[in-house]
Formats: sequence, C-alpha cells, structure tokens
Amino acid sequence: MIAGNTLLTSYGIPVAGECEVKNAQAMKILSEFGTGGSFSEFYAMDFEDNIIMLGHNGPAHSVIAEGDVKLVPLPVYHGKPGKGLSIQMSVKHGEVTLLSVCEGPEGIFLLAAEGKSVPGPVLHIGNTNSRYRFPIGAKGFINTWSKKGPSHYCAIGVGRISDKIEKLAFLVNIPFIKVC
Repeated sequence: MIAGNTLLTSYGIPVAGECEVKNAQAMKILSEFGTGGSFSEFYAMDFEDNIIMLGHNGPAHSVIAEGDVKLVPLPVYHGKPGKGLSIQMSVKHGEVTLLSVCEGPEGIFLLAAEGKSVPGPVLHIGNTNSRYRFPIGAKGFINTWSKKGPSHYCAIGVGRISDKIEKLAFLVNIPFIKVC
C-alpha cells in the first residue's frame, strides 16, 4: 500500500494514509502549486540542535526527495502484525512549507509554516524522515503551531509558498493562519 500510495502521490493523486482526508486535501493543494505534498507528522524535537523532525511511513512525494528514494523491506511493519514494504527518503534540503487543513469551532482553516529542511542524522526505519529548522526556533515553533489547533498530520512541500496558500484561502473564503 505505501509503495503504491507513494507512486500515486508523486503523480499528483495524493493518497493519505490512515484515512486522513484533511491531509489529502493539504497534499493536493501543495501538489497543485508544484511543490510536492508529502504526508507527515511530528515525531521528535531536538532543542539542543534547534530542529523538529517530521516524517511518516507513507505516502511520500518522491519528486521532493533529497537523494534516492528507497523501497525498504520491514520485518515488523511499524507495530502492526506482519511485515511489508515501505518508502524511505528525506525531503530536499532547503526552503519548505508545511500545510495543515484544520477544523476548529469556527469551521475549516488552513495552517501553514515556512522553514528549512536541513541536513543531519535521521532515523532509517523505512519512513520519510527529515529535520526542519524554523525562524522562531524549535520551541517557539512547536508552541505556536500547537496553540493554533492543528490537525494531527500535515503536508510538506518544497519552497516558500505561504503567500500563494493565503491567496487560495482568500479566494475560497477559508481562514488562513501562518505560524512563521
């Protein structure tokens, strides 16, 4: 499933894992802007190195990979029964935009942040794994992002495009929040 979903996502047909429709929408928005749209969630913070780590066991957007995209056999399939294949990659180093389609008491809103994918050690566990640095620092970013009421998942695209996302939100009459 992960390999097939990655292929579809890379061809502009985002398939969100774990039936997360809101994140499929975020992935599609980034894909339509030509910046990727890889499925991600927050999984680690390193306050000494001032980075946040995001990743997921799929689907990845192979067009935005830093280096090779690997198909990795897993003897234990991420805590689920059985074994399987997964995609392992990192997002290209450089400018990135995170986008989350969220739902709050007032309805749907778009939450975005701009930062950088930076080199450094990542876990090699058959996931998309990348390190991100934000202009307001790791602690400032995670506090500000969390207080906005984000969805569990977010999509990641390369480049800084929050201005385009803000214009889209205006056109479709959806509130837009930019964290940084």
